[in-house]
Amino acid sequence: MRLWDPIGSERKRLVSRASGLVLDVGAGPGPNLPLFPPEARVVAAEPDPHMLRRLRQAARRRPQTHVVQARAEALPFRDGTFDAVVCTLVLCSVGDLHASVRELFRVLRPGGSLFFYEHVRAASRFWARVQDLFTPLWRRLAAGCHPNRDTVAALRQAGFRVEEVRACAVGPYPTRPHVHGAASKPRAVSGT
Repeated sequence: MRLWDPIGSERKRLVSRASGLVLDVGAGPGPNLPLFPPEARVVAAEPDPHMLRRLRQAARRRPQTHVVQARAEALPFRDGTFDAVVCTLVLCSVGDLHASVRELFRVLRPGGSLFFYEHVRAASRFWARVQDLFTPLWRRLAAGCHPNRDTVAALRQAGFRVEEVRACAVGPYPTRPHVHGAASKPRAVSGT
């Protein structure tokens, strides 16, 4: 049975751009796995034991996939390990947004790409305030999701060069907008 995926075509577009050694952060039950290019070698990280069981089943259907139990805030990989990182509806639910994006930056090689699709804080002061009021209840109902996080700003603060961001209206207003896009880890400047 296939669950409804409100980001379907954007998920496919983003994930299909990831190549080389790819980290799929907060991989859940594995909806991204069939969308990666066949030549991509994927490490799918998921902290939740229930989701991890489902992810392992999904990984059996995709060669070149390795599953690890790991939280975004404490990734068990060396600096600069991955050519690309993918996170779809993950950074809204991590325990510490800033620690998580610093970890993504750390494990990405210089020049590597981050592809993301996330809930973010509304630009309107009114809707941002509604999100702030709504978030405590929503976190309990939606596995820790914070629809009021300024994720794009957090990516920039961590050192990512945000190259592409597009907003879209999916779902009810307190969880809007969503953004999807790409960022990169700058290459080291020689001589510094």
